[in-house]
Amino acid sequence: MATTQKLMRAIRVFEFGGPEVLKLRSDVAVPVPQGHQVLIKVHACGVNPVETYIRSGAYSRKPVLPYTPGTDVAGVIESVGDSVSAFKKGDRVFCSNTVSGGYAEFALAADDTVYPLPETLDFRQGAALGIPYFTACRALFHSARVRAGESVLVHGASGGESAGIKQGGVDVIIEMLANKNLSHDLKLLSRGGRVIVVGCRGPIEINPRDTMAKETSIIGVSLFSSTKEEFQQFAGILQAGMEKGWLKPVIGYEYPLEKAAQAHEDIIHRSGKMGKMILVL
Repeated sequence: MATTQKLMRAIRVFEFGGPEVLKLRSDVAVPVPQGHQVLIKVHACGVNPVETYIRSGAYSRKPVLPYTPGTDVAGVIESVGDSVSAFKKGDRVFCSNTVSGGYAEFALAADDTVYPLPETLDFRQGAALGIPYFTACRALFHSARVRAGESVLVHGASGGESAGIKQGGVDVIIEMLANKNLSHDLKLLSRGGRVIVVGCRGPIEINPRDTMAKETSIIGVSLFSSTKEEFQQFAGILQAGMEKGWLKPVIGYEYPLEKAAQAHEDIIHRSGKMGKMILVL
């Protein structure tokens, strides 16, 4: 007897372009987990700038069309593949990547990219963890090799600086908009300081002389260059933060799934509110 295929709502991209290419469909097949995969019933999905670059076709890694955007989901395990032992139906989880895309009612993910979500965090906060927090771990501990006692400035995409730059310069700058801020960053660094480039939306002219007197460095970061072992290391840092209570993501604008195009428009052009942008399902 033939079984009826389950369908779900999901955002689908059939061509690269502006936010208008994000199409809500209600006839998308719910994926079935195989082997080491799990199926997550999505309660929330984080929206990241990189997803707008991929959607536009401007990113170096282009998905096969059509595709569903999104990597950072939080929700509940719906079913698991035959080789999965770490998770079971009903577990609260978040993930750092998906196989099938996160802008959907259900998302398929490999079990080594899925992590328990403690009760102290809600699903919106869980969906905020993926790319932003794993990237922060890679930037601080892998790229900057930050040490206890060093000062860190997170230079936001708005171009504004946090107050209280220490006298003598900053040891590490996590730069979210290098095409606007990099030249100024080099003047803020202390001797041996490092600018860690996490975000950039175009070229910028700098004077290399600004790196010489204080022997400073500019280092680029790509989360997707991380090995599985490094992802597990970063996950351990984040799990410790959640358990000890110092990791509490702040949520900003929230959108229903059908407003995904507006979310993509706003994440690039809207500023003025702190917190992570989230799709809620």
